Amino acid sequence: MRQIYRYFAKRQNFSQTFSFMIKKYITFATRINIEQREKPMPDIAYEVERHPLKPFLPENARVLFLGSFPPQRKRWCMEFYYPNFINDHWRIEGQVFFGNRDHFVDRHARCFRKDLIEVFCAEKGIAFYDTATAVRRLKDNASDKFLEVVEPTDIPALLKALPCLRAIVTTGEKATETICNSLGIADVPRTGSSVIIPDTYNKAGQQIMLCRLPSSSRAYPLAFEKKVEAYRRMFTMYL
Repeated sequence: MRQIYRYFAKRQNFSQTFSFMIKKYITFATRINIEQREKPMPDIAYEVERHPLKPFLPENARVLFLGSFPPQRKRWCMEFYYPNFINDHWRIEGQVFFGNRDHFVDRHARCFRKDLIEVFCAEKGIAFYDTATAVRRLKDNASDKFLEVVEPTDIPALLKALPCLRAIVTTGEKATETICNSLGIADVPRTGSSVIIPDTYNKAGQQIMLCRLPSSSRAYPLAFEKKVEAYRRMFTMYL
């Protein structure tokens, strides 16, 4: 009987000790969790990126594409604008002007034909740059949503180099909003529409327009053919 009593006494003491230890652990873990939540998050110093490309500004340009900022270099297939091989900008232009979406595509090398593109755009009068000259990337991706504009582009200075310009073209929300803030445009145009840029004229006295097109990114939910038609209408109107 004494052995049985000692056995159960030890079990009871162990149970009480174990229960006490669990309660202490829960109290400690709760306190640590509260302290971590109350502790201010450390500031993350995101690196400032300067624009890696020079503005492409043919003097005869009548259309100026202004994007937000180039993607990370790991996504480039050429040293020019819209360098991501899975972006369809150059396929759209190939389809619009040559009836061939692969006109500017080197399928074997999986890149765009920069030499052909530069000659074509210079002859046709199509200019390119972006609405920011310095940014911070808040996430490791190509989304405009996570771009912080550190230094917006001096757009009036660009326009002085383009005396024949008739339209600035954007294809994304970030670029469109940046231009509107820079040029004092009150109504941000919706995709597929245009607005007059106030007090902004070319050398012929024509008022310059801001035209917003669908994004050429494949993430934008619109069929390739419909994007082609939207770009064709814009080029027909302003080139």
